[in-house]
Amino acid sequence: MNAYVMTREQIALYGNALRLEERCEATAQKYVGAVTAFFEFLPENKAVSKEATLAWKAEISGKFAGSTVNVMISAVNRFFTFMSWSDIRIKRLKIQRLIFRDRDRELTKAEYLRLLNAAKAVGNLRLHYLMQTLGATGIRVSELRFVTVEALQNGSAVVDCKGKRRVILIPKNLRKKLLAYCKEANIVSGSVFVTRNGKPLNRSNIWKELQRLCESARVDRRKVFPHNFRHLFAVSFYRMEKDIAKLADLLGHASVNTTRIYIMESGAEHERQMEKLGLVV
Repeated sequence: MNAYVMTREQIALYGNALRLEERCEATAQKYVGAVTAFFEFLPENKAVSKEATLAWKAEISGKFAGSTVNVMISAVNRFFTFMSWSDIRIKRLKIQRLIFRDRDRELTKAEYLRLLNAAKAVGNLRLHYLMQTLGATGIRVSELRFVTVEALQNGSAVVDCKGKRRVILIPKNLRKKLLAYCKEANIVSGSVFVTRNGKPLNRSNIWKELQRLCESARVDRRKVFPHNFRHLFAVSFYRMEKDIAKLADLLGHASVNTTRIYIMESGAEHERQMEKLGLVV
């Protein structure tokens, strides 16, 4: 079996290739990060073999959730294909499909409202309105940069990512609040949620600000991360409309199978439904 040698220059070329494929920057960074982690796992001579790759798989399988491990494996396998090293690609983990979400990770509407109040109480209006934007539209955190002053004036935001274009509807009451915020913050054009230097906020900035709210909002830190607001939107919309196809369109999913992951209820909710069956007497 062939053995190969890996370099940081190869990783940089891989990252450039991902961007040329018009991958979202967040995806490119995630894949490059996984490949870099694999590179750092390798022995000093940086020799790559199927055995070394399987050893890395075993190590990360003991550290991370199965879904995270599979993303890392996909990133490394894609790197191997890029380098024409397809003979050392490895298999992803087989994960049994869950029928309900982890209750400890589910953000409730009451907790969401407490986070909003906490942000307002400390005077962080940018975060206060950012959370409402994520919660009321269901957009991905990487799509926040497309929420611009111009989009608010038009009533919708156009997202271009991964070679795909979709339109995000912005509710009228949210538009009104965001336009008032922009006026107060002297944001006259471009992205609404920006740093002091005028650059769009990134995932890391947002996560850190959210984590600082947890204690005063009395919300478990494990529940407070940007993507969980998207889950809250999905669950809230589905409970009201019961229309998974329409929800898939709003979330920008190509398949309703992806959407089903977002609307899984907690184990506690399943238990309540089972008790209503009246089959225990």
